[in-house]
Amino acid sequence: MTLFHFGNCLALVYVPYYLTYKYSGLSEYGAFWKCMQAGGIYAITQLCKMLILATFFPTTDTNIHGQFDIIGEFLKATVDMADLLGMYAVLSGIPGKGHAKLLTAGVGWAGAEAALTRCLLLWVGAKGAEFDWKYIQKSLESNISLVQSITTATLVWLWSRHDLSRAAVPVVTAMLLLSSYKSLILDIIVATTVGPWTMLMLRAAYTLILGVTTLKIYAGLAEIIGIY
Repeated sequence: MTLFHFGNCLALVYVPYYLTYKYSGLSEYGAFWKCMQAGGIYAITQLCKMLILATFFPTTDTNIHGQFDIIGEFLKATVDMADLLGMYAVLSGIPGKGHAKLLTAGVGWAGAEAALTRCLLLWVGAKGAEFDWKYIQKSLESNISLVQSITTATLVWLWSRHDLSRAAVPVVTAMLLLSSYKSLILDIIVATTVGPWTMLMLRAAYTLILGVTTLKIYAGLAEIIGIY
């Protein structure tokens, strides 16, 4: 039974990545090694973030009474903007144009995140003696992360474009900030304790709104300059 549970969680995490890679056309472009390159840059970026957090934001017991330190959390969340630099480096190393470039960066980045943060967790936890819904929730979160990574890659690409309309520049910039401070914003919105399923739905809704808005901006630019 535990092995079956582990297999279900593993499928929930990685099958969407495989389907995205196969049916989005990336397999036809031979983008596997570019996805691996994106994953390597993700790992380096996270290592740099951990070093910065450990150096400038050491763990303390200041919030032992459960108080939310919004200033401290804001400064920690600011470190997540390093992901934007990492994503820009990924996009700079992928030749070509159009959706294949963005999907390669997003799938490679999210795939590395799923491998580094979910694989060991599921192996140790989901194979335990008892069934636990939290591993299903963690698996579903990885699907949200896939959409978020593709959205972030698209936003970084849009922001770097010189032919982006002036009206869209502040919108894209604001959405990049909303993407970087996603965790902090959700923590502020959910000031009270909520269930894990409610939090999962909030994350999904937040990511969906960002994704749909980004897709609309990208589609408008692609139609104007002829990128497919």
